[in-house]
Amino acid sequence: MDIREGKEKFIESWGKMASDWGINRTMAQVHALLLIAPEAICSDQVMEDLNISRGNANMNLRALMDWGLVHKQLKAGERKEYFYAEKDMWIVIRQIILQRKRKELEPMLKVLDEVAAVEASCPESESFTKVVRDIQVFSHKANQTLDALVKADSNWFTSVFLRMVK
Repeated sequence: MDIREGKEKFIESWGKMASDWGINRTMAQVHALLLIAPEAICSDQVMEDLNISRGNANMNLRALMDWGLVHKQLKAGERKEYFYAEKDMWIVIRQIILQRKRKELEPMLKVLDEVAAVEASCPESESFTKVVRDIQVFSHKANQTLDALVKADSNWFTSVFLRMVK
């Protein structure tokens, strides 16, 4: 396998993995392209390499910047904007956790906190509140665990993970 085939396979696989997790496939492919790029590239290069439209490239680059996974770089004497991906995988994972928490877990916690206030006045409401409170307890513990993971440094996480795997 040559480098071109390896890059294509990596980009396609990164996009497939992300879409399995509910993340936009093209956004993940743009991220993969920038991850493996040895230096910052412009949106024209993203469009060409991934065969996507200018609007699609720009929208996904902006989304990746919002996630804190991609950064803009200006080059002296050039009007084009260049983009590069954060390559420290610990920072990448932390940013993904933070974004998924903000977009998915925190809104759900808010809803659970609201519906847990239903009065248990009949068998149906008792069953409802029990299920909701069980989910609420689990979700809050998951949130606390993710908060601890985000605050931890990569050396601590790696050592804990390796101990768990053994």
